[in-house]
Amino acid sequence: MAMAFKIATTGMWVTDECKTSFMEMKWKKVHRFIVFKIDEASRLVTVDKVGGPGEGYDELADSLPPDDCRYAVFDFDFVTTDNCKKSKIFFIAWSPSASRIREKMLYATSKEGLRRALEGIHYDMQATDPTDMGMDVIKDRAK
Repeated sequence: MAMAFKIATTGMWVTDECKTSFMEMKWKKVHRFIVFKIDEASRLVTVDKVGGPGEGYDELADSLPPDDCRYAVFDFDFVTTDNCKKSKIFFIAWSPSASRIREKMLYATSKEGLRRALEGIHYDMQATDPTDMGMDVIKDRAK
């Protein structure tokens, strides 16, 4: 079994694949976003989907299920008012109202452990529907 980082409060483990994929996104820019899910049977946080460098926010939003919780990280590139290119990484806790209460509780209690395992996140967002994490919200936070 691959090495993993334990989330103490829930007994969940963050796989090395999660951390490796995040570092590739952060440093090598080979991913635009990563979606993570919790596998309750194995008690592991795993990578669910990876968006390539050519994919964007719309593909991230489409990859989040309407009735299941997920975590996602999104690498947002933008140009400042001073004409400087910048990049900010957003951590999104996706918890739609149609998901089961048990699942919402599991994701809520495991969130901080995953966030700590992924070093270099700039902004944290909680979303229950797509408008909570719309591109306008992301642009406003990244200023």
